[in-house]
Amino acid sequence: MCIRDRYRIIDFPLSNCVNSGIEAVGVLTQYQPLVLNEYIGTGQAWDLDGMNSGVQVLPPYQGSNGADWYKGTANAIYQNINYIERYNPDYVVILSGDHIYKMNYSKMLSFHKECNAACTIAALEVPMAEASRFGILNTNEDGSIYEFDEKPEKPKNNKASMGIYIFTWKKLREYLVEDEKDPNSSNDFGKEILPNMLNNGERMFAYDFEGYWKDVGTIDSLWESNMDLIDIDTSLDLSDESWKIYSRNPVMPPHYVGDNAKINKSLVSEGCEVYGKVDYSVLFSGVYVGENAVIQDSIIMPGTRIEDGAVVKYSIISENTVVGKNAIIGKRPEEMEKVEDWGVAVVGDNLKIGDGATVEPKGMISKDIVEVKNNEG
Repeated sequence: MCIRDRYRIIDFPLSNCVNSGIEAVGVLTQYQPLVLNEYIGTGQAWDLDGMNSGVQVLPPYQGSNGADWYKGTANAIYQNINYIERYNPDYVVILSGDHIYKMNYSKMLSFHKECNAACTIAALEVPMAEASRFGILNTNEDGSIYEFDEKPEKPKNNKASMGIYIFTWKKLREYLVEDEKDPNSSNDFGKEILPNMLNNGERMFAYDFEGYWKDVGTIDSLWESNMDLIDIDTSLDLSDESWKIYSRNPVMPPHYVGDNAKINKSLVSEGCEVYGKVDYSVLFSGVYVGENAVIQDSIIMPGTRIEDGAVVKYSIISENTVVGKNAIIGKRPEEMEKVEDWGVAVVGDNLKIGDGATVEPKGMISKDIVEVKNNEG
């Protein structure tokens, strides 16, 4: 999944690991491991290809009876105990792969050691209205956790788990093994591992985080995060030389802007050709924008073509898709008769949206749309 004209979301946790001095990284993936394997490759882009460093994609275990899918987050770690123990670690950092942020895990590890903790959870204050979407940490004054509520209907506070954990490995291993023996377990960190540790009196602490953080697990949050990063005053500084976000980028020529093109406050990556109007949008590598085409408040992913006269507003267009001439994708909120019907339109990858076709707000397009002729249909 793409973010801010040149990055993939996986770039953020990988770069944070490298910048924090973590040299052995396993990436757990449930589906389509080939796509992730192709992108990560040898790990060279993140400096994870040295003699004593490396990154490895870890799909579900392939047994004699075929693949055993990861049953939950805890089971995913359990299936890879042998991989972890190759490195004989004292501590293990467990991260979510769909968050946008910059964080020094080595500082969090120092805090974990100082507290003599079995588990440390990174925490961030979120708007109270959104707190029920997260695991909520109820803590004492010293940061120790006395209660963990997984996505409560009525949260007691707004200190949310960021899905970033540091465990003392021997402790975590014990709980993973016991959890796997339980036939009634959902094998989930939030539902079983963390509550079990808390109930057994393990030392668990919240590590307070301040800074930009976005969970991009939804369409709206993916769109919002890209829009956030257009603003040069955002709190997530991707130009910071002291904490770079590394990425594997295609080797493409510089972008080209035609004589009649207009670009306003947008991010345009390498290999793009722009002949139309682009306003407050993100164009990833190799995007083509035809003459008299209009793109507003949208995300256009790599290799996509927006043909002449097409209009794209408040939309996410996935990779290698063609939006035909005079097609209309999405609308601005103020153009709606009923604002409650408005939302970001999404078009999947490798699709063809025919000339003159229309995709309404909140549309989720996963197959081709035929050309509309003579204003019919």
